[in-house]
Amino acid sequence: MSNGFTVAGLRRLREVLARHVDSGKIPGLVALVSRNGQTHVEALGTMRHDGGAPMQRDTIFRMASTSKPLSIAAAAVLLDECRLRLDDVVDPWLPELADRQVLTSPGAELDDTVPARRPITVRDVLTCTFGLGMDFTALGRPIMNAIFEKGLTPNLPVEVPEQDEWMRRLGELPLMYQPGEQWQYHLGSDLTGVLVSRVTGQSFEGFLRERIFEPLGMKDTGFHVPAEKIDRLPTLYAPDPATGEFLVWDEAKGGRWSTPPAFQGGGGGLVSTADDYHAYFQMLLNGGVHNGRRILSRPVVELMTTNRLTPEQNAPRTELARNNVHISFGQGQQGGWGLGMAVRTYRGDYAPVGQFGWDGGSGTSAYADPVNGLSGILLCQLGYSVPNPAHLMNDFWTTVYQSLDN
Repeated sequence: MSNGFTVAGLRRLREVLARHVDSGKIPGLVALVSRNGQTHVEALGTMRHDGGAPMQRDTIFRMASTSKPLSIAAAAVLLDECRLRLDDVVDPWLPELADRQVLTSPGAELDDTVPARRPITVRDVLTCTFGLGMDFTALGRPIMNAIFEKGLTPNLPVEVPEQDEWMRRLGELPLMYQPGEQWQYHLGSDLTGVLVSRVTGQSFEGFLRERIFEPLGMKDTGFHVPAEKIDRLPTLYAPDPATGEFLVWDEAKGGRWSTPPAFQGGGGGLVSTADDYHAYFQMLLNGGVHNGRRILSRPVVELMTTNRLTPEQNAPRTELARNNVHISFGQGQQGGWGLGMAVRTYRGDYAPVGQFGWDGGSGTSAYADPVNGLSGILLCQLGYSVPNPAHLMNDFWTTVYQSLDN
């Protein structure tokens, strides 16, 4: 192993990040890279697109789908403690999902169903193969319309209901695929949070705080930003794709993250900082240990951070990544999926096979790479309505890999 990063490489990293901010397309960012004990942080730009306070190392960001790799750790604790088993049927904890009906085809009407061939298992939920999820290639189909109408996903101004009501609404819908048949995005991560809450008898956030956040010193991570920290939360933008105008998606004060949510969504609800996420990903790189204290077992970390999908289960993920790059801006082409995160199974860019992590639609990215002992976090406040955050992330990782001191 080597020392970390070259001086020239880190200088170049700053220049590449500054170019994005100076373009006026990225209001501000915080970037952290760490390797072999050497950690380097850049905080550039401002909290608002038209100025305001400068970005700081401890700026709090809405993590969006970058919540997924962290929130899955709660389920990993339960697997370690044998309070969950991968092939347990979920019916005792999630009775709303017993006796499922399954659509005869993904585009079928909601009453055109057949009985599920088998019950849903813990493994199905944790790998996002339980039969229902966000399918961006199927927008407009009856099942996708129903998911939006029932407020099961937070991508709308509708507030997601508390977890028992959320489960009741989910239980009214048929599955899109047979349990275990196909990977589908997002809903499995939210369902994992409900499962954890019901197994433990605690709120999802309470259990995460006790078993993951506090042991790792993640003092700024949670499902909302308390009033005394709200000044550290930037405005979130979703620019108009046609004009580039900075449209406000969420303000800090009085916004969606200023009060505790009814639903603690493992799929996209967390707020955090670069240092908090670094602590978590470094723990995964260390095989489950943080500062000499074991948080997760090495085997469960390996389960989370290696591919869990068969080629058949993974087919829709591959389809989404390779054939919808105009929608995804090239994200999601890692190949595999572990528990709660993507896993690189082929070399498609500068990162080696084995890199794991995920990105978020609010302009967040967090990955670790066991081959190089590397972790990197990139956080901005710009949604994926335009390709700018994806281009920023791509250039960040491309430059990080060039900065390695061999």
